[in-house]
Amino acid sequence: MKKQSTRAEAQAKVGGFTVTELLMVIVLIALIGSVGGGLYVGTYRKMLVEKAARDIVLAAKYARIMAIEKQKPYKMEFDALNNGFRLTCGSSGEQTEAVEQVVVRDSYFKPVQFGGDVKFEDLQILPLASGTEADSTEQMTITFQPNGTSQFAVIQVGDGKTHYTVSISPATGKAKMLPGTAENVKIGTVDLDAEG
Repeated sequence: MKKQSTRAEAQAKVGGFTVTELLMVIVLIALIGSVGGGLYVGTYRKMLVEKAARDIVLAAKYARIMAIEKQKPYKMEFDALNNGFRLTCGSSGEQTEAVEQVVVRDSYFKPVQFGGDVKFEDLQILPLASGTEADSTEQMTITFQPNGTSQFAVIQVGDGKTHYTVSISPATGKAKMLPGTAENVKIGTVDLDAEG
């Protein structure tokens, strides 16, 4: 009889895991998965804000290049209500001499709409002529001139946690992206030697 009890004990030891051990492993896997998922969501949101700022920089570069190449002004128009922007250029009508603004849609640029919770947090655009008041459309538009210049602009995008700021130099029309808020960008004199 002793041989039977030891044989049964040996078979029990060779068996599998207890229910408690399996539950512990499942709980650990769930915890690791939830931490990884939380990190992924935070990284994804940060990526959306960075992408929005990068889209503004690329659009500004494209507008500047096209204004110089086509020798006509290109405008970057911001839509703060729908959290997006577009490029327009002047097109003179055949019948009239009036200049109509046409939305740029080609293989290099299409109107941009921000994803997720990304929105314009701060938008400062100085008028073309110094000392003049800008109307509401000029406050939401940056004009890139055929000589490569533009209006001075500071655009901050973010989702409440992550912020990126794009500054556009008036002397060169070049855009630069910086992490952080618009408070770090100085409005005023431009040092062309510091421009890159």
